[in-house]
Amino acid sequence: MLVEDEKVYPDCAVEIRIVDVGGLTKPQLIQKLDQYSISLNKYGEQLLNDERFIVSSTKQSLQTVELTVRQLGFSDGATTFQLFRRANDLGLECCPVELGPYLRMQYLDQPEICSTNFSEGKQAPTGSITIASKALTEDIDFPKGFYLRRINDKLWLRGYLADDLHIWSPHDRFIFCRSQLSIA
Repeated sequence: MLVEDEKVYPDCAVEIRIVDVGGLTKPQLIQKLDQYSISLNKYGEQLLNDERFIVSSTKQSLQTVELTVRQLGFSDGATTFQLFRRANDLGLECCPVELGPYLRMQYLDQPEICSTNFSEGKQAPTGSITIASKALTEDIDFPKGFYLRRINDKLWLRGYLADDLHIWSPHDRFIFCRSQLSIA
């Protein structure tokens, strides 16, 4: 359901970040994550170590926008397909999968938002930010992308599984790319 009476992008307050991406080899990127004490879950490790996870040798700056599902106009939640289509209609793009590790290393002051609900099940964890990116494969058992979270003052880069029927909650947060800026 599209919301008409609530402020939606671009007429709402959003968090905009400029994120530098690229310029490291995959081993260098993994080593840098380790230097920053970034924790990975098994899906995050699977994504990073897969041959389809390509790193760019060229450094570039990406302008990202952080939005809730509600700020994209869905007060009752939406599927990944619906979210990505709506974001695209609003001039936003999916991020390269490579953005996840770089954003995690640059966004070190993510607030810790704990949930008392331990049975979150197949929902995005409270306080997490999902990076909107195209899946590397259609395989339903392969992680679809990354999300960022701070748990017990520890920074995480986590991969997640979600099928095409997954409904994201109105309060779930996503990162999209607004535009690309080149670095000289």
